Amino acid sequence: MDALYTAAATANGREGRAVSSDGQLDLALALPPALGGDGAGTNPEQLFAAGYAACFASAMANVGRQMGLDTNDVSVTAEVSIGKDDAGFGLAVVMRVELPDALAGETGQRLVEATHQFCPYSKATRGNIDVELVVE
Repeated sequence: MDALYTAAATANGREGRAVSSDGQLDLALALPPALGGDGAGTNPEQLFAAGYAACFASAMANVGRQMGLDTNDVSVTAEVSIGKDDAGFGLAVVMRVELPDALAGETGQRLVEATHQFCPYSKATRGNIDVELVVE
């Protein structure tokens, strides 16, 4: 891969801080109440969900242009779950894609599936975690 951009961030655990190298991101981290924390900060699953949703939506705009489709009114929500698996802990994702009526049905389904093949986050997670696509 020929890198076009590299992001760097440093964190010191789930109950600390995460800071990007350029200072644009500087967040308190905390365990969510469901995992025994006080929820007084963001958590890695929220950060991953935000990044994946943004990447998927941008990828959909690119794929939509290639297919001649207007994706301006599309909304993507990534639900990232953490839970125990055989090796300790694992992640699962549900990608909820809200499409306008003009993209309902088979056209929208093809768009979402093509986006899942194109999106860098989808490529990175493929074969590593379960990702369910839900078209709404």
